[in-house]
Amino acid sequence: MSKIGKLPVAIPAGVTITTKDGTVTVKGPKGELSQSVNELVSVEIKDGELSVKAKDESKASNAAHGLYRVLIQNMVTGVTTGFSKTLVVTGVGYRAEVQGKNLVMNLGYSSDFIAIIPEGLTVAVDAQNKITISGISKQLVGEFSAQIRKLRMPEPYKGKGIRYDTETIRRKVGKTGVK
Repeated sequence: MSKIGKLPVAIPAGVTITTKDGTVTVKGPKGELSQSVNELVSVEIKDGELSVKAKDESKASNAAHGLYRVLIQNMVTGVTTGFSKTLVVTGVGYRAEVQGKNLVMNLGYSSDFIAIIPEGLTVAVDAQNKITISGISKQLVGEFSAQIRKLRMPEPYKGKGIRYDTETIRRKVGKTGVK
């Protein structure tokens, strides 16, 4: 049995969870999310808690047990508080700005990058070139921030590029002239 999967998911006030035909739907103050559930697990709601049960003791069932419990917990957290990631743009002349539904970035290449902001996400850029991506889906926030970071990965010599706010870059010493 999965250690994470056997923990119940508390349902806070203002959140409703429904299960129908192998799909779990979570509605809350910030929005609505749904997730299809594998047939290896079953979902039960009682006494203000949601519990995920494995159908048998197979390895695949135990893996799905923990996975779907965490996915449902992330949906509950998303519709109540939401998720956000902060990216820092570092480099001379590097900048980012939001223009309508697009994120326009000048990252030292000959042309600007234009990223279309997906539905359900909000992007804000402050004066210090910090990009804050927020939304109710943890998967969507993480995927979009990873795609933005991939446009100009931080390099180890000068530290230029796009990095996460919590990320530290291990700096390397450059070449020195040998005489």
